[in-house]
Amino acid sequence: MTGLRDSVRHFAKQTAKGTRPHTVTKCAPATKKVPHKSSSGSGSKKKTRTWTTTEHYRKCSKVPSGTETYTRTVRAERWCVSLDDVGGDTAKDDVWYQVTRAAYDEVRIADEHARVEFAPTRSGC
Repeated sequence: MTGLRDSVRHFAKQTAKGTRPHTVTKCAPATKKVPHKSSSGSGSKKKTRTWTTTEHYRKCSKVPSGTETYTRTVRAERWCVSLDDVGGDTAKDDVWYQVTRAAYDEVRIADEHARVEFAPTRSGC
């Protein structure tokens, strides 16, 4: 986009504190029965023996434990530029465009009504 520099504006990042449930991992001893099978012999003399054993393990799960504070972003940081005389199209004059930080810095240091060129990330600001 090419036009004459009109004005620039910067919107700082806006954050807020929030709270959410805090979870911790709690473990407890547990047991389970495990079946086993063993065979011997063959044909009509084949015997199958079945038995169970008890296996010990730790059963863990996440449980809520109070709250925790975190920082959330309410508004992202934005850099905006407005142009005049954009290709002779008056509908594009004084329209705000969101740009990258690098493009914003280039336009900001340019003289008032100097011809500038940039690629907007989106229209509106």
